[in-house]
Amino acid sequence: MNADSITRRTERDEVLAKAAAAKAVLPALRAGAPDRKNTVLTAAAAALRENASTIITANAADIERGVAAGMSGALVDRLRLTQPRIDAMACGLEQVAALADPVGQVVCGRTLPNGLKLTQVRVPLGVMGMVYEARPNVTVDAFGLAFKAGNAALLRGSKSARQSNTALVEILRRVLADHDFPEDALQLLPCQTHESVQDLITARGLVDVVIPRGGAGLITAVVTGASVPTIETGTGNCHVYVHADADIEMATEIILNGKTRRPSVCNATETVLIDRAVAKNNQFNIIHAIQDAGVVVHGIPAELKDICGQGLVEADESDWAEEYLSMDVAVKLVDGIDGALEHIATYSSGHTEAIVTKDLTVAERFTDLVDSAAVMVNASTAFTDGEQYGMGAEIGISTQKLHARGPMGLPELTTTKWVVIGRGQTRP
Repeated sequence: MNADSITRRTERDEVLAKAAAAKAVLPALRAGAPDRKNTVLTAAAAALRENASTIITANAADIERGVAAGMSGALVDRLRLTQPRIDAMACGLEQVAALADPVGQVVCGRTLPNGLKLTQVRVPLGVMGMVYEARPNVTVDAFGLAFKAGNAALLRGSKSARQSNTALVEILRRVLADHDFPEDALQLLPCQTHESVQDLITARGLVDVVIPRGGAGLITAVVTGASVPTIETGTGNCHVYVHADADIEMATEIILNGKTRRPSVCNATETVLIDRAVAKNNQFNIIHAIQDAGVVVHGIPAELKDICGQGLVEADESDWAEEYLSMDVAVKLVDGIDGALEHIATYSSGHTEAIVTKDLTVAERFTDLVDSAAVMVNASTAFTDGEQYGMGAEIGISTQKLHARGPMGLPELTTTKWVVIGRGQTRP
């Protein structure tokens, strides 16, 4: 047996052993009272702040290795941890601690004519697997949300963030142990080979759900290869449509915020649709402002040549579906709201779409007909975020339609069961 085969077998055995260990600790997690869980979360936040220098040192090694390997600027930005970002992760845990515990919440209840009392209550999903790319903050978010919802977390981060994730998980596991919770409620899976992902997503009977978070390739690989149920957190080809009756200054600010605030995240604006009526009225400053901000515009030269500055990149079909995750944006002229709706229906990833308009009727038509997880009216696409929605940290933005859609907070990491109480009733 060669070295690669030994590594593969060792890795597979480790994944399955950790999955079994996670399943074994579920009863202890389900028994955790809300106040005990909240104490752990606030202690974990404090521990992240106290160990910030250790985390940043580990992260610096990952970044150095990534840059040497030619990692893109967008991925380096996702990978990088700074003092403010560590503090933001800690604040996320504190926000989750302050939220209502979903476990045991009554969703609905009624008494049947035969006297049976029915109650539908929230319960944990169980063992939750996360597969994600170079974003170490996901490690902390996944822990906080999974733990508060009573789930055990199996984290399969990317090899590029291995040292960062290892440092974070070691800190969080120490906090669990210090508060008499099983450390195996949080485990980091091996990332030596891509096959370890397959080991996780096919571990039926041990893993209850898998959530992929990352680029289109990762998500597609997990969704198509899994035998474990998956919740798809999709890519973000987010659109902003500038209607003929838009406030152009407002539209410009919304587009710039959505595109330039943090271009490497899934809620960044990637496509701008401008009503032809806006172009006919010579309101060019939208595209000029985009370019002045350092954003590269991709579009059709014949459409944009008279309203676009130098540096236009000719777009092809792939640009309309592209999640750039960089300082690039696709711009297209459309014929009214129908043209915008048709373009979005064809190319949207189902994440977030926005309209800028002063016409309430048009805005209502847009919100009614756009089929995405979030629809914004006169607001930036950047607001599609669990924290911005008041949900605390999130596990991702679900673009699917079953179980959960949009930002996935605590309730979305639970399922339900029916409790039926009788007095000896039998069915005729």
